[in-house]
Amino acid sequence: MPTIFSKIINGEIPAYKVAENDNFLAFLDIFPLSKGHTLVIPKNETDYIFDMESEEYANLWKFTHKIAIAQKKVIDCQRIGVAVIGLEVAHAHIHLVPINGVEDINFSREKLSFTKEEFEEVAQLISTSVLL
Repeated sequence: MPTIFSKIINGEIPAYKVAENDNFLAFLDIFPLSKGHTLVIPKNETDYIFDMESEEYANLWKFTHKIAIAQKKVIDCQRIGVAVIGLEVAHAHIHLVPINGVEDINFSREKLSFTKEEFEEVAQLISTSVLL
C-alpha cells in the first residue's frame, strides 16, 4: 500500500522539496522540531531502512550527507542531528534536524508551526546550497 511519502514522490501530495534525484528525495517535515527539519527518503518504497539493499542504503546516506551540509550552511545551529525511527510512516526515512542541544531532537516535544511562505523560504535556502 502506498505511503504518504510515496504520494509525495508521485506528486499526489505537495511538499517543500529541498533536493531530488532519480533515487532519493529530501523535503521539509511539516511537523518540524526546528527550522529546517528535513526528511530524506528513498523513492523505492521500503518500510524498514535496514531492509534496503546495501548499495541503495549507502547511496541514501551519501545523499543525506549533502543535504546536511547544505542545512548547516544556511540554518543557524550548532549541529545537524540525525534520527532514524521508522515507526511513524512505513517508508524508510532519515530526519535531519538542526540542533543546538540534545533536547532539540526530542520527538515528544511540541512541534513548531511555520507559514507556507516560511517553509518555502527555508526550502529554497537549503535547496540553493545543496551540491548534488
